[in-house]
Amino acid sequence: MEHEYPFIPYRPERYGQEETIRRGEEFYALVNRRRSVRFFSDEPVPYRCVELAVRAANTAPSGAHQQPWTFVAIGDAETKRRVREAAEEEERRNYEGGRLPPEWREAIAPLGTTSDKAYLEVVPWLVVCFAQKYGVRPDGRKVKHYYVNESVGIACGLFVTALHAMGLSTLTHTPNPMAFLTEICGRPASERPYILFPVGHAAPDAVVPDLARKPLEDTLVRFPG
Repeated sequence: MEHEYPFIPYRPERYGQEETIRRGEEFYALVNRRRSVRFFSDEPVPYRCVELAVRAANTAPSGAHQQPWTFVAIGDAETKRRVREAAEEEERRNYEGGRLPPEWREAIAPLGTTSDKAYLEVVPWLVVCFAQKYGVRPDGRKVKHYYVNESVGIACGLFVTALHAMGLSTLTHTPNPMAFLTEICGRPASERPYILFPVGHAAPDAVVPDLARKPLEDTLVRFPG
C-alpha cells in the first residue's frame, strides 16, 4: 500500500520512571496556575509570541492530518474596536435581551460575566481561530474535512497552553453568534469562527473567581478498579 506521506523513524525521548513522573508533576504545576483572565494590561506583546503559540497549535493531531484551522491575529486599534462593538452587541442580546436560557444564566452567574467586553480593546492582540468546514482545491473543488471540531479544539488547547507557558494570559471568548468575525476578518465561506482569544499580560490588579477544579477522583476512573 502506497502512502501520500513518506514514513520516517520516530524515536521520542524516554526517561526513567522517576524522571517521567517528575516531568509530569512539573508540567501539571505549570498548567494548574493557568486561569482565564478578563482584566488585561495594554503592555505590548511581541508578534513573535503569537507566532510561537500558533506554531504550538499546529503540532496538534488532526483528522487525516488536514489541520483544519486558521488563526487570524488582530493588532490594530480600529479592528479591535470593531470586534468589541460587534461582540458587545451580540452579548447584550444574550444578557439583557433574554437570549440566554435560564439554566445557562444560572451556570455563569458565579463568574460575574456581563456584556461589557472592554478588554477586547485593551489587549495588544486579538487572535481568532477559525475552523475550516472544508478545504478548497486550487481548481475550486471542495475537500471534505474530518473531525473538525475535535481537531480544532485540541489545537486551541495547545495554543492556550503555549501562551500560559510564555507568561501570557487569555480567555476563550465565544460570543454567539460569531458571524461578525468572518466579515471583519475577511474569511471565506469555508471557515467559521471557533474561538476569539484576547492575548496579553494580565493587568497588575487583575482578579479571577476563586474556583476549585474537580478532584482527580471525579475525572479519572481506573478500569477495572
